[in-house]
Amino acid sequence: MSERRSLLFGLMGEFSTPEDLLAAAKKAREAGYKHIEAYTPFPIEGLSDAVGFRGFRSNLVAVLTLIGGIGGGLTGFGLQYWVAAIAYPINIGGRPLNSWPAFIPVTFELTVLGAATFAVFSMLALNKLPQPYHPVFNVERFSHASTDKFFLCIEARDPKFDLVESSKFLQSMHAQHVNEVKDEE
Repeated sequence: MSERRSLLFGLMGEFSTPEDLLAAAKKAREAGYKHIEAYTPFPIEGLSDAVGFRGFRSNLVAVLTLIGGIGGGLTGFGLQYWVAAIAYPINIGGRPLNSWPAFIPVTFELTVLGAATFAVFSMLALNKLPQPYHPVFNVERFSHASTDKFFLCIEARDPKFDLVESSKFLQSMHAQHVNEVKDEE
């Protein structure tokens, strides 16, 4: 029979208003915490900057979308050229085998299909979705994150993290509740 171990994932502070959460996130970044995450029932303007989220992933999604679009367009054009000029060359009425104007509609459609497919799947992969389990789900009060409460989690992997000091820090930010987040193994 294997033993279940509980590892500390971090500390989570619960706030009642978006303004309190935003102020706490800004102060946490100013205090030197780098691995923090906020959970809210709706988007809060300025929160992504306050927790230190950089737009690297969104820029990467744009690049991958471009790659998917170019790949889809080249695939559509290449397949039509191969079929018409190499695999099954049939000269009907003296038309050229490489009739590229006729290839445009399919090329356009496969460009859009490739770009859209790459955009969706790169966004999902970079956001690590779907993620059916996360350690914050072990906090009983976290069920309010989708309705009416705002949470700030300081992760234990943060170099500045200290259980006692980080707990005092969250309490000084007027967190209603401070909970340990356990990562059950």
